[in-house]
Amino acid sequence: MARMGIAELVGSAQALATAGQASLAAELYRDWVALNPDDPLLHAAEFNRGVLLAALGDTHGAIEAFSAAIRRRPDFLPPYINLGAAYERLGAGAQAFGHWSHVSTSLSALTGDSVAWKATALKQMAQMLESARRLSEAEDTLRQVAELTPWQRDVVQHWISLRQRQCQWPLLQPLAGHDRAALLRRIAPLSMACHADDPMMQLAVAHAHVAQDHGAPERFRTTADFADRIGQVPARRLRVGYLSSDLREHAIGSLMAGMFALHDRAQVEVFAYYCGVPQEDATKARIRASVEHWRDITALDDDAAEALMIADGVDILVDVNGHTRSARTRLLARRPAPIIVNWLGYPGSMGSPFHHYIIADATIIPPGHEGFYSERVARLACYQPNDRARPAGDDTAPTRAAHGLPADATVFCSFNGTQKVTPFVFARWMAILRGAPDSVLWLLKSCDEVEARLRAQAAAAGVAPERIVFAPIIGNRAHLARYALADLFLDTLPYGAHTTASDALWMGVPVLTVPGRSFAARVCASLVQAAGLPDFVCASAEDYVARAIAFGRDRAALAPFRARLAETRDTALLFDTPRLVRDLEALFRGMWEDFAQGRLAQPDLTNLDTYLEIGAAMDHDTAEASFDPALDDRWRAAVARRHAYAPLPPDRRYHAAAG
Repeated sequence: MARMGIAELVGSAQALATAGQASLAAELYRDWVALNPDDPLLHAAEFNRGVLLAALGDTHGAIEAFSAAIRRRPDFLPPYINLGAAYERLGAGAQAFGHWSHVSTSLSALTGDSVAWKATALKQMAQMLESARRLSEAEDTLRQVAELTPWQRDVVQHWISLRQRQCQWPLLQPLAGHDRAALLRRIAPLSMACHADDPMMQLAVAHAHVAQDHGAPERFRTTADFADRIGQVPARRLRVGYLSSDLREHAIGSLMAGMFALHDRAQVEVFAYYCGVPQEDATKARIRASVEHWRDITALDDDAAEALMIADGVDILVDVNGHTRSARTRLLARRPAPIIVNWLGYPGSMGSPFHHYIIADATIIPPGHEGFYSERVARLACYQPNDRARPAGDDTAPTRAAHGLPADATVFCSFNGTQKVTPFVFARWMAILRGAPDSVLWLLKSCDEVEARLRAQAAAAGVAPERIVFAPIIGNRAHLARYALADLFLDTLPYGAHTTASDALWMGVPVLTVPGRSFAARVCASLVQAAGLPDFVCASAEDYVARAIAFGRDRAALAPFRARLAETRDTALLFDTPRLVRDLEALFRGMWEDFAQGRLAQPDLTNLDTYLEIGAAMDHDTAEASFDPALDDRWRAAVARRHAYAPLPPDRRYHAAAG
């Protein structure tokens, strides 16, 4: 081994690791280092050993190896990055940040590698700053990454998301050579859903995200590859799998916790594929106990996860993540089941070639709006499940005084994340507070800087800053309990209240909403109607403001509606989970019948690249798309002009009449 050169060493170690013997590969590096203490490439061997040990979960061993690599060659930067990651895993944030900061300030020569190392270190620093709620510093750090590597779409997307969370208005500022249109072509789907109520643009952005951020898999299955399944199902149960990172103490987990046990086990075999954080909690344990097959695929790569799903023979795979964090989109792109369904996790179309159906209801996707979705629309009576066993609050009744709320004022609340607060929404809220002088607005706490910014915006709008009260993040039971202190929940637009709305309604707090055009902008209207309060779905933004002011001046007028919510909670459609599960199973049977009869839905992606190009040039900042009567006409005119320049194939959107 003493005569083994570094190239031979690396090749042998790689062969061992590929064969599943990573621990032996790490030992090979260790032994080689001991026998070759003066080799000029010793730092590289130590670094490779550290990478292997980190992958094996030996964090302390990895730290020792990376530190040894640094001692051998202090100007070799990669081990600093990995050492920071190892310290972060141990919870030593300050040490981790210090190593990454060293890389970001240690570049003496400008090379492709050095730029990549600095960008990697800055991204790690931004992540840590964000976790510490130092959002403006995280934003500035990501801006530096974007200036170094402007081609990284994920950096641009994260930068925009951070600005949204901070209520930095106007949202889209020039960044690293990206003008406003370029930023819109790269924006993440969730950020687009929060930014503008334009369902056509949302679909185009989602499609670009799938195509450019995930790409096409090297191998995949087609409908023909599942032909042997067609004859199986009459002789066995339909196998339905739910894929999600959120089957735990999370908004999605809390909604779904009670539904799995309600499936008809004589007809449906239920699989749960969990791909989220490893921590245990009561919600995860409850869901795991209520499904027949719990598969934790968090640590599995796509090859292993795909093989597991194929071995399970899942017929319908429900994607309960969509375009959200920790989604396994690349796994879904391989099509590990004959039918893939988009439901609940992401409020909009996936824009992918492998999602066949989207589940909604007639309020969220009204008849005639199907063209804004690449999937075939399947409808429930109300699309959102709810847990009938969810707590009705804490054991101790909260008081307004304990939460910093005035005893006799009208308390408007909106417990949505700050990324959902747009300048248009905030202006409406300020108009409401001006019109109802004896009222306060109760928002969910973000960070000190964001709170100061919103209070300054309130002062500029003629509202005393102290009339905005911020609720700290607390446990779910206590959070539900404090809803009772509010008089009226005010919805946001274009990304409205979803779980937060059903929480409010469950706790007897009416929710005032005005529906927009897109999926995310119409969910709240669906929930409010399903809870039995159709009068709280407003016809316009002006109606929303006027009704809120009226209630703000006469909070006693809300009492009958609060009583109605309490009286009908056990019978309202919104909380009728047994019915939802029965209806969901009927949809699944219809999807399987489509597949068996050769009429499986085919995703419609026609002209979406062109729609993105056109939509990115439109103004979504100065006019609120939700209430813009000319939006559809502008789209049609722009598409017609583009068609006159270079013919487009006909589609079912704004180019339907072409031939």
